[in-house]
Amino acid sequence: PVLYAKVGCPWCAEARQVLAASGVTFSEKNVSLDSSAFAEMRRLSGQTSAPVLDWDGTILADFGSEELKPFLAARLSPANR
Repeated sequence: PVLYAKVGCPWCAEARQVLAASGVTFSEKNVSLDSSAFAEMRRLSGQTSAPVLDWDGTILADFGSEELKPFLAARLSPANR
């Protein structure tokens, strides 16, 4: 998975924590410092808000932990491994 995040974004920090606590290895693109990463995030999600998570082409956009936890549970279930 790829996490698109902004500097100083509390929801992005929370997303990092939830992903790490779930044992998910992810890469991160800082859309505050990288204009091409920002453009890619916008193209994928249709939004300018972060965080955005791209999990093998499935996009979760502008989310908090309440949305992230069930998204992860569905992808980390034994049936999907």
